[in-house]
Amino acid sequence: MSTFNELNLSPEILKSLAGLGYEKMTDVQSRVIPEILKGNDVMVQSKTGSGKTAAFGTAISEQIDWEENRPQALILTPTRELAIQIQEEMMNIGRFKRLKAVAVYGKSPFKEQAQQLKQKTHVVVGTPGRVLDHLERGTLNLQRVKYVVLDEADEMLSMGFIETIEMILKMTSLNRQTLFFSATLPARIEKLSQQYLKNPSMITIESESIVNESIEHALYQVRVPEKVRVLKDVLTIENPTQCMIFCATRDEVDALYQGLKAQGYPVLKLHGGMEQKERLETMRQFKMGRFPYLIATDVAARGIDVSQMSHVFNFDLPEDGEAFVHRVGRVGRAGEKGKAVTFVTPFEARKLEEIQTYIGFELPVKERPVKIEVEQSRERFESQLKRRPQQKQTKQADVHREIMKLYLNGGKKKKLRTVDFVGTILSIDGICKEDIGIIEIKDQVTYIDILNGKGFDVLDGLKTRTIKGKKLKVQRAYQV
Repeated sequence: MSTFNELNLSPEILKSLAGLGYEKMTDVQSRVIPEILKGNDVMVQSKTGSGKTAAFGTAISEQIDWEENRPQALILTPTRELAIQIQEEMMNIGRFKRLKAVAVYGKSPFKEQAQQLKQKTHVVVGTPGRVLDHLERGTLNLQRVKYVVLDEADEMLSMGFIETIEMILKMTSLNRQTLFFSATLPARIEKLSQQYLKNPSMITIESESIVNESIEHALYQVRVPEKVRVLKDVLTIENPTQCMIFCATRDEVDALYQGLKAQGYPVLKLHGGMEQKERLETMRQFKMGRFPYLIATDVAARGIDVSQMSHVFNFDLPEDGEAFVHRVGRVGRAGEKGKAVTFVTPFEARKLEEIQTYIGFELPVKERPVKIEVEQSRERFESQLKRRPQQKQTKQADVHREIMKLYLNGGKKKKLRTVDFVGTILSIDGICKEDIGIIEIKDQVTYIDILNGKGFDVLDGLKTRTIKGKKLKVQRAYQV
């Protein structure tokens, strides 16, 4: 099978996939989705950028029962950024089935997450520590969970989450379907799979190299005092349309960010020391293409999917070969071409040797750019820097075309419930329950997705109606 249409999926899921631009399946999708639909546990080894989120997302969304109010799927992931990204993907795939996914993670208000979990929730995506926290405080119920996914299992092992994951798995039903996804298979992950997976289908997406073959590599040998100058020279010659620059520590990210920003580079930064709201806004701006440069620590290397990113720069070498693979895996995704540029100092010779042993090849050494090359490239480089960035269309743009999100200035504090909104909307001529999508009721406001191009009909209809005897302000909600 090569296309999603061959999978006998529901029209709602196929409609979402088409809107997301998913037509032909990747290798991992064509092999994994049928196994999940058969009800099998799976253990998948696949390199980053292979499309595994859409693989388990499609199969799980297809099988979820909308009528059930409690979570039916739990997806565990190592980082906050990846949890949010997977939640968005699940919401996009399940949009026309009206599926609700909630992300839970640390350094974000627990109370707000608990309030979301009180409402109808089909999928919970979270980091292990915060998921366990919700379980212990009784704000997350796993009694109806049929599917448990461990995404980036090897990374969760390296981050010390395995004991927490085992505690969570023991709180789920023995009849669950368990899905492990990992770029590498350390012995501890294999042991975990033997303990918690039942006769799993073992799926390995073969690759001649552990590193994506569509990535071009370049290695520059530099001394520490000249690293920034060489980086600027290489940036001028390479002229990336969009890139990530990886540093080893938060302090180095801050220093390089301040230096480049002061010289007029349109740059953002991302590291674990930033407030969660700031990190999310940074990733939103970068994904939308509003800034071409993002300087980051390895916190951003796992799972961040930014379309059409041209370059990755290893300003500092990562700690090991696995981290190198995940850094450079930010480019060359879904068949695109990309380039990874790595800097190495004389003090990092042994670390470079270990990385090259791990990836199975030597990085090609390049001569540092000479002054005349840099000057010849400068006009083109500076012209691109001054050019107003073309805003990228987000993945969900096509999915949202037939959906209008409405904002109403009333919620829980006014004792409004889902049934109150649904009853009023169904009183509007030409509207049926299939036209009502996800309803998110907060303390003071409510957001409602209206499907099938019926948004303006509902918007006009609600302006002349009361909800539970209350006249509410209703308007179109802003969507990125």
